Amino acid sequence: MTRRAFTLVETVVAVAVCATLMAILLPGLRAAAGGARTAACTSNLRQLATAAHAYAASNDGAMPAAVLYELDAGTIRTRAWDFVRVGGEIRPGPLWSYADVPLAVQQCPAYEGPPTGSDPYTGYNYNTSVIGHEGTLPHAGEDGAMRAGWQAARMGTPITAIRDHASCALFGDGGWRGGANKFMRAPSGAAEGDLAVACAGTQAFRHHGACTCVACLDGSTRVDAGPRRGVATPALADGIMGFPHNGFLSDDDSRYGGP
Repeated sequence: MTRRAFTLVETVVAVAVCATLMAILLPGLRAAAGGARTAACTSNLRQLATAAHAYAASNDGAMPAAVLYELDAGTIRTRAWDFVRVGGEIRPGPLWSYADVPLAVQQCPAYEGPPTGSDPYTGYNYNTSVIGHEGTLPHAGEDGAMRAGWQAARMGTPITAIRDHASCALFGDGGWRGGANKFMRAPSGAAEGDLAVACAGTQAFRHHGACTCVACLDGSTRVDAGPRRGVATPALADGIMGFPHNGFLSDDDSRYGGP
């Protein structure tokens, strides 16, 4: 029995049908993959929030410092919320002992850009403008004595003084024009005294549907859409933030625990 080959018209029709099916299915597959990454991200952020509260429970209610710079035998030790650096050596940070798999939960599954400098954990930032204590580099005080660590730090707001824990961001997807960032900044720049620094501490809206994931102070997580520019000038929004790929959670400091 002779088998009839496909005609050119039949082949073209079959290819067109396959192309149509792929066009219909691919967006759904991308959305499903994006949804899975968002779910994994919110799980990571929830674990970070739980670890931060466990840390506070063991430290008289004080949340971890965002970053401190300490002197250690002439070497500067960087003690950040996610890791400690002594010289070129990376050591576990303050949240490690309170998280089940700290290396995994400090990585955003949707982040595909470059690391933050030599930061081994990339993708998330921590509310530094309001909650995290932020140190400056060791320096001589007016009396000539060296100031380092807690002596050279701007103290954060106690969490008991923050009114709305359900909306106050604690951790989130960090992003600015250059990639990721690990220090979340409120849009006013009041704590930093420098609006450009605040614009470098925005959130990345990198999840499906141009959304960003946030862990709030009460331990809940949420997915926000619609980045805000705050009071940033167009030049800062474009040159530092990389708006609208990155932006603030609100136009004022209300989502960060500020007034």
